[in-house]
Parts: sequence; structure tokens; C-alpha cells
Amino acid sequence: MRIKFSPLYLFLLVLVLMVSGGLLLVGGKGSENKVVVVVPQDPDYLDPHQASAAGTYEMMFNVYEGLLKPTPEGGLSPAIADSYSISQDGLTYTFILRKGVKFHHGREVTADDVKFSLERLMGTHTGKPLSPFFEKVKTIETPDSRRVIIKLKEVDASLLSNLTVAIVPQDNLNLNTHPIGTGPFRFVEYRPGQRLIIEKFKDYWEPKLPLVDKVEFRIIPDREAALIALKTGAVDIYPRIDNERIEELGDGFCHLQGMQNLVQVMAMNLKRKPFNDLRVRQAINYAVNVDEIIQMAAFGFGTKLGSGFSPAMSMFYEPGLEELYPNNVEKAKKLLAEAGYKDGFRTTISVPSNYSFHVDTAQIIVEQLKKVGIEARIELVEWAVWLQRIYKGRDYEMTITGLAGKLDPLPVLIRYTSDYPNNFFNYSNPEFDILNRQAAAESDQKKRAVLYKKAQRILAEEAAAVFIMDPHYTVAFKENIAGYKMYPLYIQDMSTVYVTE
Repeated sequence: MRIKFSPLYLFLLVLVLMVSGGLLLVGGKGSENKVVVVVPQDPDYLDPHQASAAGTYEMMFNVYEGLLKPTPEGGLSPAIADSYSISQDGLTYTFILRKGVKFHHGREVTADDVKFSLERLMGTHTGKPLSPFFEKVKTIETPDSRRVIIKLKEVDASLLSNLTVAIVPQDNLNLNTHPIGTGPFRFVEYRPGQRLIIEKFKDYWEPKLPLVDKVEFRIIPDREAALIALKTGAVDIYPRIDNERIEELGDGFCHLQGMQNLVQVMAMNLKRKPFNDLRVRQAINYAVNVDEIIQMAAFGFGTKLGSGFSPAMSMFYEPGLEELYPNNVEKAKKLLAEAGYKDGFRTTISVPSNYSFHVDTAQIIVEQLKKVGIEARIELVEWAVWLQRIYKGRDYEMTITGLAGKLDPLPVLIRYTSDYPNNFFNYSNPEFDILNRQAAAESDQKKRAVLYKKAQRILAEEAAAVFIMDPHYTVAFKENIAGYKMYPLYIQDMSTVYVTE
């Protein structure tokens, strides 16, 4: 019996072999205990304080650590800090550093490194903050090498979750070319468009981790090529595999699935016509059939959203908003006519080309918008260009992306505040800003939840964007891979992964 392969299959197989450098060199074959993981994009910066792409954090989570680190359950655990205490008034946080924590270049971490890292993020010495999440910090004191005292101007309920940010050595200013952290893996190599390699840090403070010697993040933007790479053994783990392809894997593979605390959103540039008109934004929300998108793009594996929050953050999520704009073509047409667009208009949906899921979503939405007279053209944009031109430069009309969830609600909704540097929506609402400031200063979690729920309702009623879904996260891996943990964050924690044969 002769088996025939399509030209496309053969081309992609050759491509995988070229990228991998030969199947005999990957996947832990031979003496080296190695795991290869598919990722669809390059990092934007290796410097953790400069990076903004979730895909960068996904990989570099293994290299950098903060005073605290996330847990798979969505909580926090000590990392560089061994313990901490909070004053009764909530304005002073005292951290005791763990003994013997070393940077990857061999030097032990001191309180001065923590102070340097946080002040770098605050822009204390440059006047240019790299993060908006430390504005309430008044001073950082280091009475000795193992104590860090953070004093606040006012209560900041999200401070602890923000202290998962990377601590870096004060004697290394070349983080973008020579990343140095304290994580379970040390940085080895980055080749743009090909791979990022990390290896076991033998002096890691948790002596039993990590469990593998080396991890390669293989950059494969094409999902068909990524699937072939998994099937042929060129890679070991394929995060965010298309759900409908799982059945193709057959024997020899396993998978895990769950909500990923991510918001897929179609943003509209609210400073550009016609999106500065609420009626137009509401019309687009009525025109977009989210249920259809979930079935067609996610094959039913997605949770419908109505605001910038995922139900994965159950305490703060406002239910019911997902039904605020049921699919209604006639209502959409009426609103467009009231806004002066009886015959519709033309627009462009700019989509990062490496995220095929967002491209598929855009194609579905284009057909849905046609029904109300809106002619939308899809513009495929390279990831690096998307980050610079659209996310940072705000040069677009409409775009589709996924906004990664966080451990605390503040960094999720701060994206829509009028003074946030990366508010690429160009959304501005004084009441929304006030609610966010009040919530950030509220230490009672139940009261915070009430404030954030009000803020979500404002976003929904003002149609600040088209909030689509939290696509369920499926990871596939070879059956000899064990120890993989899922997080409500956009990360790949490789510290507990191991090969069983």
C-alpha cells in the first residue's frame, strides 16, 4: 500500500525539519534531558522591565522571579522573599529576603538589588517610569542586606500581586542581550524567528527544581507546521493547540484544558471616526455574533464575555454583561442610521498575523459586519509591527487581540483608564477612572469587587470594545511528558516538567 502526502504537508514537514535542525537533535534524545515547546511569536524585549508582550512573559517566567511568584491556583507564594509583614495601617510592607538566593551570574541577591529593580520600574532616577503600578510607593528602604521596607503614600490593595515583577542585578545593564534573573532556568540563547533556549540553573534556591536540563522554545507561527512538529516528535509540548485538532493526535499524546483568564477583544480606536460615536460602537456590538464566533473559531471551547474580565477571576467578575448586546442586525442598522451611516462605512481590522485564532475571528466578523453594511478589510500585521504601531502607537481603526489575565483586577482594568500609557483603545471616562482609583485604595476585597463590577458595567454600556471570549486553553504533549501545570496566567512554567523515559 502506497501512502500519498499532499504537497502542503510535505512542504511543512521539510520546514519543520529545517527549523529543528534534524529530529535526532531535539526532544530529549541522547544524554541531554531536553524539552521543546512551541510558541507562536518572538519576544519583544528580553529585558523584563521593558517587555509588554504576553508571549515574552510566557517564556521568561522561567528566567526571572520577583519577591513573590504566582501559583497555579491564582494565588501568591514567597520567591526571593522568604516572608513579609504589613503594618496595621496598610502603608508599610516589610520583606525578609530568602537566604542564599543567587542570580544566574553567581552573585547572591541583596536588598539593594530589590531596591534597584523597583526604583528602575518607578523611574526614580530617570523620571521615566517603566511601570504604572508603583505610583503609590513613597520610599524603599534597605536597613540591611536582607530587609526591604516599602512605604506607601496611600493604601495599594494590588501591591503584592505587582511584586511578582522581576528582580534583576544592579550590576547588569544589558538585560536585553544578557538576561540575568534568579529563576529555575538561566538564559542561553535567542535566535529571532527560530528559538529561545534556557537551561537548568544548578544554584536555584529550590534545590529539587527544575527537573529537566534544558528547554527550547521553538518559534513556529504557522499552526499547521506546529502540529506537524508535535506529530513527528520535533517538539514535545504544544500550548494553545487548536481544540479541533486534538483528535488527530491519537496514541502517544495527552492534553489538558481549562479557562485561561484571557480576554479576546476587538478594539476600536475611539479617537477616530466613526468609533468616537457610541451609537456606532453599540451597532458593531449588536452586529457581532459572539456565539457564532465561539462555535466557528473556538469550536465551542470558549466562554462568552461582556466586559474586560474573564469569569476565571470569579470574585470580581460581573455576570450578565455578556447578554447586553444580543445579536440583532436590525437594531445595529438602526443605530448606524441614527449616527449618520445609513449605508454603512468602510474600515480595516488589523490583526497580528502570527495569531491564527485572531485571524480566524476577524474573518468571521468581516462576514457578520457585511450584514449591517460595514465593509471591513483585514490587514495582517507582523507581531513586532503590531506591538509598535498599534499597541504602542495607537495607529489603527480596529484590531483583534488577546489581553492576558493577571492575579489582581487592577492591571486588567487599568488598561482602559485615561492616563494609562498603553490604553490603545483611547478610552476615556472620568467616572471609570474614579472607580479604579477607589478600588486600588480599598483593602476590603468585597468592597473592591463592588467597585470593579461597576467599572465593568460602564465599559459594557459604553461599548468600549467588542468583548468576545475567554478561549479555553488546551495544551497537548507527548505521553512521556509529565508535571505540566496550568495557570490562570499566560505563562509556561517549565520548572516541574519532566520526561518519564
